[in-house]
Amino acid sequence: MLRLLVALFLVLITVSCDSNSNSKLEQEIEKIPIDLKVIRFDKKFAAVSSETLPALKNEFPYLFPEVFTDSMWVAKINDTIQQEINTEVEKGFPDFTAEEDGLLNLFQHTKYYFPSFKTPQVITITSEVDYRNKVLLATDYLFISLDTYLGKEHPFYIGLQEYLKKNFEKSQILPDVAEKIGQVYVPRPEDKTFLAHMLYYGKLLYLKDVLLPKIEDFKKIGYTQDELDWAAANEDQVWRYFVERELIFDSDTDLYTRFLYPAPFSKFYLELDAESPARLGQYIGWQIIRQFMEKNSVSVQDMLATDAETIFNKANYKPKK
Repeated sequence: MLRLLVALFLVLITVSCDSNSNSKLEQEIEKIPIDLKVIRFDKKFAAVSSETLPALKNEFPYLFPEVFTDSMWVAKINDTIQQEINTEVEKGFPDFTAEEDGLLNLFQHTKYYFPSFKTPQVITITSEVDYRNKVLLATDYLFISLDTYLGKEHPFYIGLQEYLKKNFEKSQILPDVAEKIGQVYVPRPEDKTFLAHMLYYGKLLYLKDVLLPKIEDFKKIGYTQDELDWAAANEDQVWRYFVERELIFDSDTDLYTRFLYPAPFSKFYLELDAESPARLGQYIGWQIIRQFMEKNSVSVQDMLATDAETIFNKANYKPKK
């Protein structure tokens, strides 16, 4: 009993120290100055007319490609579908304050871990529900397409598959932005092994751990809570499947489609397929990176620069059972 109490006491001390350390880190990050500017271009375009169009084009020339004539823009302004999009986005985002606060915090974390990070100007737009480009990050600009974040039950999304619609929520804006930031700093894998690509996505997800410490895990990976629970409960079985079929160092690109890319479910070619969430290879890669960081005293930058095989060997990954 005495040993049990001592062990419990040591655990509580460790947790308390970690909590205090994290609290001090967050306080330090909150002091980082960020010049955040958000432009609601969606509102400006919704209010434009044929008479005021030249002024808007002059203010935002990069949003008006020269291949499109003024008459084409006027037609878009008067298009009933575009007008409906304008109305629904205004309903969904009458105010952007909460999102601005989240972006500010995200940029502060990014600046902390990557001092050379230059804060982009944030511009909210509409894109006729271009769900493949919900967020675009350029050198100086971050574009957020608000008509892809109106809620999964919105009528605009009727006909789209559920695995796509589930992430058309306001709460997914920050994880999507963090994903685009991560793609700037995480090197693309040079080899084609399944492991290398799993750990590429694992690094992206780990960056969300440090850049979005207050965001729930299921939102970071774009799962529902039930999907994350399934992945956690079956982590050992999924890993065993990969190992027993010698997939870890396999370079068959079909594995990317089966276990890394968005889809209705992962493809084990077993009866459990329909029960499983997609992208379980990403989930496993995430857990490997987490264990690597727990067991090795390295910076985030060093981890990003470390090759997949070294990470795998030093992580000594043990899936949860």
